Amino acid sequence: MPQNSESESRKLLGRLRDALAEESAGQQRLDRITQLIASSMETEVCSIYLFRDAETLELCATEGLKVEAVHQTRLRLGEGLVGRVARLGRPVNAADAPAAPGFRYMPETGEEAYSSFLGIPVQRLGEKLGVLVVQSKDARAYTDDEVYALEVVAMVLAEMTELGAFTGEGAALAVRHQQQVLFKGTVAQEGIAVGQVYLHEPRVVVTNPIADDPAAEQDRLDAAVEQLRRSVDGLLAGTAMADKDQREVLETYRMFANSRSWLRRMTEDIAAGLSAEAAVEKEQSAARTRLQSVPDAYMRDRMHDLDDLSNRLLRILTGQGRETGCEMPPNPILVARNIGPAELLDYGRDLRGIVLEQGSVGSHAAIVARALAIPLVIHADGIATEALNGDPILVDGEQGFVHLRPEERIIGSFRDKLAMQAKAQERYADLRDKPATTRCGTTVSLMMNAGLMADLPSLKGSGAEGVGLFRTELQFLTRNKVPRRGELAALYARVLDAATGRRVIFRTLDIGSDKVLPYMRRVDEPNPALGWRAIRVGLDKKGVMRMQLQALIRAAAGRPLWVMFPFVAQFEEFREGRALLLREIEGERRLGHELPSSVRIGAMLETPSLAFAPRQFFEMADFISIGGNDLKQFFFAADRENEKVRRRYDTLNVSFLTFIAQIVARCEETGTPLSFCGEDAGRPIEAVCLAAMGLRSLSMRPASIGPVKHLLCRVDLGAVRARIERAGAEGEQSVRPAVIELLQNDGWAI
Repeated sequence: MPQNSESESRKLLGRLRDALAEESAGQQRLDRITQLIASSMETEVCSIYLFRDAETLELCATEGLKVEAVHQTRLRLGEGLVGRVARLGRPVNAADAPAAPGFRYMPETGEEAYSSFLGIPVQRLGEKLGVLVVQSKDARAYTDDEVYALEVVAMVLAEMTELGAFTGEGAALAVRHQQQVLFKGTVAQEGIAVGQVYLHEPRVVVTNPIADDPAAEQDRLDAAVEQLRRSVDGLLAGTAMADKDQREVLETYRMFANSRSWLRRMTEDIAAGLSAEAAVEKEQSAARTRLQSVPDAYMRDRMHDLDDLSNRLLRILTGQGRETGCEMPPNPILVARNIGPAELLDYGRDLRGIVLEQGSVGSHAAIVARALAIPLVIHADGIATEALNGDPILVDGEQGFVHLRPEERIIGSFRDKLAMQAKAQERYADLRDKPATTRCGTTVSLMMNAGLMADLPSLKGSGAEGVGLFRTELQFLTRNKVPRRGELAALYARVLDAATGRRVIFRTLDIGSDKVLPYMRRVDEPNPALGWRAIRVGLDKKGVMRMQLQALIRAAAGRPLWVMFPFVAQFEEFREGRALLLREIEGERRLGHELPSSVRIGAMLETPSLAFAPRQFFEMADFISIGGNDLKQFFFAADRENEKVRRRYDTLNVSFLTFIAQIVARCEETGTPLSFCGEDAGRPIEAVCLAAMGLRSLSMRPASIGPVKHLLCRVDLGAVRARIERAGAEGEQSVRPAVIELLQNDGWAI
């Protein structure tokens, strides 16, 4: 870039800084800025359009167009050349604007007199804030230097908009980060939470986008980049024995950190008048825009690497970050784009709720959230950008809504709901030590699901009769390398100790699909949920399975041992897994180690195929647990990650309940104990229907045991079964309305 152009940019930015420093209302600032830009660039028109909402741009200030059009002219995202700039996130430079694709004539502005058009997006880290436009009567394309200069100005406008410089009297713009916002996400863990935002990665706020001394800013940038490079090299040095994929990610970080073109662009931005921080953010925003439009998925993934690296550099420059940020507020609700299981476990049970922009219902974070019984909503797009530390926030983990900065009426209704739940829990406490015996005299065993040592105290408090599912993968997911056999044996022994004689069913390692170990190479599969996962991985990687089985045997040491293999699709897989466990027991006997007092070997029935396995399977299995979450998605061919279809099919569908009844009948023929494990087991109406179909053991999260027991103790399963059968005979698709009607007629408010 020519030196004189850089000098002109610095002069313009200096004038903008002076204008922004003046004591004036937001509208006056906007008007002054458009005058300065038009004068500096020698154009007849300069206009600023800002977003009124996510889909609407509003003309907020202009020099050259009709003043009466300000706050009256509005465009939809993608409408006209201005809307096109906003939608693409890239400049539009047209010498003959009326002939350009997408042009829309706006007669109220008087723009017909101007031929040339240059529009620059005003955006900050992927967040669309507005569009900066210059126009001239001459039919000419603006030079690269002029485009660049306007991009630098747009960067400053983005930062000033973020800081609320254009709000106030006359601006007709709401103050940012103060309005209430409703986000619709996906429920990954049920529950309701009221609290305050705690950002996992606080926003780095650039308060000094314009700098007077380019040499000093360049020195600051060089020092920060050098520190960044050293930290990345240190991370690489500490992963000499790490998985190849992990090293590849860090090598990518090092490549970006040493990129000459990245550093050159930031150097040019500083020479044009930006501070070091603003230069980093400008290039981060530009890279996001470029990579988001790339069709190659691998290249789009690199956006996250560059984002992370840029954020690290910004934290070095500003000294901002989690370690220097605000303290965790009371009743914290964690807000993040995404988070790993180990990081989430570091927060522990201090959190009241979690809201993520990314993730999945089967992700590592969801597994930990379920283990900690913390409400979790995922796919809340944009919340990490909109939320600020300390903002009031409500998480509705029943419907998937997140209320950020809600009005008092909504807060009140949430608190009423929480109070009602607390009152109900007091009623359930009276049932804690009583069996779940129905009015017709049938007793249903209620077990709890667990995955962490921290879950075990809930055994006594919830009234659970034991642990129907202990997820062993969490100990693998939260480490950077395979845990040692001795570590696992000690952990499993502590679990059995904490259970004080109650049954604990250990599910062997259930990885694959979206549960990929940090040190395991990710296998690209078209449909991971139907791919290489769970027992399939264990049988192909017998070393890991043998090590885990040895740890379980040693942990039992004279106590009963219950082991369950997940995702069994056919008899042979179970038979092979069972034989492997029996061989390990024999090996431990030869070594002279104390053996379990008894061993029960079972399988999770999560695939419809296993329900039709040969009779020998049911005779060989010591017990079977229906994995309701997976079985339902495979039965209905409806991916539980897909919001368009996952709620389309009801657990209380006649065909699904008929299928459950068939499984119950097969187990009854061979006397094989059968249980149901999954989210539906913890929903009272679903639990009653499952019990009516013949299931006598249900496993659920601890908090669900009270409500389920409360309803079970007050129903006649025979009457429920008769109503289900009648609904089926009448051709009803779901029995839910019929069962609810039956319960209401019996005096229950549903």
